[in-house]
Amino acid sequence: MTTTARETVLGRIRDALALSGPGPAPAVPRAYRTGRTLPGPERLDLLVDRLVDYKATVRTCTADRTAEVIAEALRERGARRIGVPVGLDDAWLARYDGEVERDRADVPAPRLAALDGVVTASAVTCAETGTIFLDGSPDQGRRALSLVPDLHVCVVDLSSVVVGVPEAVARLVPERPTTLISGPSATSDIELERVEGVHGPRTLDVVIRTDV
Repeated sequence: MTTTARETVLGRIRDALALSGPGPAPAVPRAYRTGRTLPGPERLDLLVDRLVDYKATVRTCTADRTAEVIAEALRERGARRIGVPVGLDDAWLARYDGEVERDRADVPAPRLAALDGVVTASAVTCAETGTIFLDGSPDQGRRALSLVPDLHVCVVDLSSVVVGVPEAVARLVPERPTTLISGPSATSDIELERVEGVHGPRTLDVVIRTDV
């Protein structure tokens, strides 16, 4: 009888497991650097440096100018029809004069491509890597909402910005769906030419509220 490659691989795995015995799983060292802090201005400068390097547009403002800056970002991008998660603060859109659609779970993901952009909040942000974490909370919405439209305007509160990845992960709820954003979606083709918008939004506008 001919043995398939799959059967060969599974057989080797079974043999290896039999040799290892039923003992306890080996301990995994987790000596990560944790608890690092930086003053607010330094965290802000580090985050902005990383985001700009990733070709994201960064806008800073105080909380009382949130609606004004979001409207400015959408106007500059020509976004006349946007999607927002169900829990987004209505006050954030008070200065926007375009069409707003609240997302629903029963809206097929392909239909989201008809939107000019999306506005969401964020859960936590890592300054060291310039990575924004979304966790599916009501003000951030489902993953498709932040991945399908070509423009993502993401609001980040400076109080939610931490130094490194361990500090960011410590703030997340493991059971929640997590989306990591490090600049606009981009990849490189076979000629090593950067191509944007392949796996997510082509344009990322980050609004950092410095007093929240």
